Amino acid sequence: MMGACISSEKLDPLPKPELPKPEARKPAKVLLLGSPDSGRTTVLKQMQLIHHLSFSQEDIESQRQLIFSNLTHGLAWVIRAAKNMGLEVAPQNRHLLSLLCAADDINDYEPYPIEYYEVLKRLWEDPNVQVAYACANEAALQDNLLYYYAHLDRLFKRSYVPTEEDILHSYVRTTGISENMFSLRGHDVVMVDAGGRKSERKKWIHYFKMNPTCVLFVVSLSGYDQYCLIEDMCMNQVVEAMILWMSICRTRWLENTPIVLFLNKDDLFERKIQTSHIKDYFSASAISLFVGRVSTAYHGPPSGVRWPAM
Repeated sequence: MMGACISSEKLDPLPKPELPKPEARKPAKVLLLGSPDSGRTTVLKQMQLIHHLSFSQEDIESQRQLIFSNLTHGLAWVIRAAKNMGLEVAPQNRHLLSLLCAADDINDYEPYPIEYYEVLKRLWEDPNVQVAYACANEAALQDNLLYYYAHLDRLFKRSYVPTEEDILHSYVRTTGISENMFSLRGHDVVMVDAGGRKSERKKWIHYFKMNPTCVLFVVSLSGYDQYCLIEDMCMNQVVEAMILWMSICRTRWLENTPIVLFLNKDDLFERKIQTSHIKDYFSASAISLFVGRVSTAYHGPPSGVRWPAM
């Protein structure tokens, strides 16, 4: 009778089949578009703060230097605009103009030059400078000067470090393309500021072809009474934005891309509307036509295309 032979050696376990690794989720790409001075850079900074991405020490120092530049260069623009309006600073303040024009950018961690405190304060408070700034919409003047000069004492302290509010008010005319990444509900989001100048818009097509997750089109509400775009002194800012909006909505590359209309600078709009009336710049029929065209230019992505879950 043949017996069964049983080996005491353990058999090697069968190798487990390798499961396919899940593909890494691509970051959502938000394309930030808008005309010049619409506030795209401020939107980027706000997104950074909302999603708890603190500014680095280098960023804060860079903003501190930028704020000093805003104070000096911005005031110089106001005085230049005043001269174009036939307004001169008071005789007792005229010797301060050469000091303002000679103001240099400050170096890393260099305190604001204390000698400029009195120069800036006196020139800003000059009656004709205030008259000119009240007409800021006619000369494309910086809209952050009112905020900074209200805090001039604090800004000139040797220990001054910009607050988040200070950083949100800083202004620099952006050129070129910039990308910023942050996390939203556990997903990476890349926000691309594609610039707003006419010379940069020809580059937008490259980003349209990259199939962005969505487009955020930024419009400055406070631009309704401003005609002085750097590139076209006769074009109203809101009209410029409307033309650009309709052009974006009709772009075939974005047919399947959600587009969000973001109305920015509502705080400036609420303050300005008290003294600068829309009817002085747009008739009732023009407003009706404007609202109609803006609301019908974009029909949303085709059925079956879902809005991004961000």
